[in-house]
Amino acid sequence: MSEAGTEAVVPPELQRLWRRQPAGRRGPKPALSVDRIVQAAVEIADAEGLAAVSMARVADSLGFTPMALYRHVSGKDELLVLMSDAVPGPPDIPADLGWRDGLELWTRSQIEFTVSRPWYLDLPLSSVTPGPQRTAWIDAAFYAMRDLALPADEKLAITGLLAQHVLGETRVQVESRRAAAERVRRAAGLGADVPESELDPAALEAANPYADFELILTRLASPAEYPNVAGALAAWDPEPEGGGSADDDVAFGINVILDGIEAWVVRRGAGRG
Repeated sequence: MSEAGTEAVVPPELQRLWRRQPAGRRGPKPALSVDRIVQAAVEIADAEGLAAVSMARVADSLGFTPMALYRHVSGKDELLVLMSDAVPGPPDIPADLGWRDGLELWTRSQIEFTVSRPWYLDLPLSSVTPGPQRTAWIDAAFYAMRDLALPADEKLAITGLLAQHVLGETRVQVESRRAAAERVRRAAGLGADVPESELDPAALEAANPYADFELILTRLASPAEYPNVAGALAAWDPEPEGGGSADDDVAFGINVILDGIEAWVVRRGAGRG
């Protein structure tokens, strides 16, 4: 409620994001809708990246003029906001899963989604206004933490902390993959329009910016100049007993953060069950 005691007016953009527009007049169903426009924009971004999305391009893909789109969406800025909420729903978190395992499932699911739809990382920060789908993810995180006796603001802060980790982890994966693909295309004399799926997987792996990281540390960084790195590497076993998996780096990052959250929960005496 506002100071005047009247209910706050919801801007039209938020009404469209939450699909709360007043019911239309009776008659034939409109040929265009917000949902159709967003779906067309997402399909273009999936195929060609976010840079390919424009009101004109979306209109053309739907067989309409750009002016027809403006009757449903105010412009590209609003379209990007709508696209930011075009995400799958959160995973079902089993009722018998503890808060820590529940948050790990929640975090992994976001990483997997964002890596599969890399254009999502190109959305401007101003476009990430929470819509119904993004709010559903927040609600799922709160469900995972239902047995933690923490206030709502701390649960929201934990949700935000994990969301920031998702952005960092996925950005490293997506950007390194993009850089590798560009290197392979350039070496093979291929155009930028050649999709990553048509490139040699072995060449992509070798072209990854991080592929030579261990070589740099062990062969080029001299122990005299970098004694602390050299000392740590001298005692490091790159192939520990039992081996590892390609997912180790992702698991390591999530678990370190969850360890910190668990320490905070213990310190607050907030754990139950």
